Amino acid sequence: MSEHTEASVSEQRRDLPSRIVIPPIRGEMVHLRPATMEDLPKLDELEAYHGANRITGKDENAERAVVHAWVRRSVAWTQGQAPSESGVGDPESRRTMAWAVLTDADHDADHVTDAASTGNVIGMIFLIDIDGWSRSARIQVILGKDYRGRGYSRDAMPRVMTYGFAPEPAGLGMHRIWVAVPEQNSRSVSVYQSLGFVPSGTSRDALWDPTTGKYQDLIVMDTLFDEYDPIRSLDAFGMHVFEDNPGIQEALSAREHSIAIQQRQREQEDAAGEGATDATASDADVRDDATATRDRVERHTEPTRENAHRMTPDEARERLGLPPKNVSGTSGGTHATRESADEESNWPYGQSERKTSKDAWWRTLGRGRKRE
Repeated sequence: MSEHTEASVSEQRRDLPSRIVIPPIRGEMVHLRPATMEDLPKLDELEAYHGANRITGKDENAERAVVHAWVRRSVAWTQGQAPSESGVGDPESRRTMAWAVLTDADHDADHVTDAASTGNVIGMIFLIDIDGWSRSARIQVILGKDYRGRGYSRDAMPRVMTYGFAPEPAGLGMHRIWVAVPEQNSRSVSVYQSLGFVPSGTSRDALWDPTTGKYQDLIVMDTLFDEYDPIRSLDAFGMHVFEDNPGIQEALSAREHSIAIQQRQREQEDAAGEGATDATASDADVRDDATATRDRVERHTEPTRENAHRMTPDEARERLGLPPKNVSGTSGGTHATRESADEESNWPYGQSERKTSKDAWWRTLGRGRKRE
C-alpha cells in the first residue's frame, strides 16, 4: 500500500459519519431524547434564556439564535444532510448533537412530575463543535430558570460525556471535551471541576458584562479521554450507573482493565520487594558463613606473631591455657554487654534497635503521603 493510500485511509477514518442516530440516555432524575424543532418554543416558556449574559456571556437574543441553530444542525445530521444543506452548517463541517432534557422528578411534592406544561422538558444539552479530525467537542447545558441549581446538570453531563468518549460505534470516539464559561459564573466552574474538567486557558476580556459595565474573561476548561472516569464522576454525586446507557459497557471494561493493570503493578512491586529482602538475607547468610569459617580457621591456626596481634585478651588467655578473667560487677569494673543491657532495659525496642530522633514517629507523620 502506498503512502498516499495510507494517508487517505487515515483521513477517512477520522471523518464523522454522514448520518447520526442520537441515542436516548437515562439518568437519575432526568432522561434525554433527541431534541426536535418542536421543543424550541418550550425553552421560551421555561425562560431558559433568562440571565444568559451571566451563564454563557451572551445576551438573551443571541443565546436564543445560537440554540435554534444548534437544534437545526442536530436534526439535519440525523436526517443525513450535509452541513451545507442544513442552512446553518459550520464552515469547518463541525457537527452538533442536541438532546432534550426531561425531568422524572417531583420537587414540589404535588404528585405530578415537574414541568408538565412543557411535556416534562426542562432544558437541553448539546455536544457542539464536534470535530472529527481533532476528535474534540464542546458540551453545554441550558435549563429553565426554575430548574437550575437542582443537580440536573450533574446528572446529565457525565452520561453525555460517557457517550462522547466511548469508542465507535458505541459512542463518538472523542479525545477531548471542553467547556467555555464566563469567569463570573463560579457555580458552573465548580460543577465542571467536580466532573473532572481542568482550566486549560483564558480568553482575556472576551465577554462584555452589561451588569457591571466591564469586560470579563472567558475560562476554557477541558478533560481528555484518558483522564475522564465516568464511573467515578457518577459515584461522586451518588448517581447510579445504568449499564444500558450508550458507552457505559465500554467504560466499565476500561475501568476493569485499569484496575487490573494497577493490581499487576502492585504485585510486581511486592515481588520485587520480597526479592530484595531475600537477596539481603542471602547476603547476610553468606557473610555469617564466611565469618564462621574464618573463626574456625583462626582457632586451628598455630599461634604466630602476626595472628597474635589479632587476638582478643580472652583468646590469648585461652591459647595459653589460663582460666578466663573474672568479670567484676562493681561500678568500676567492665561495662555490661549489649545483650545484658537489652535484658535489663524496659525500653520497648532493643538497645541496638532504638530509633534516632530523625525517625521518631512525630517526625515521620505524613512522610510519603501522596500530595494532591
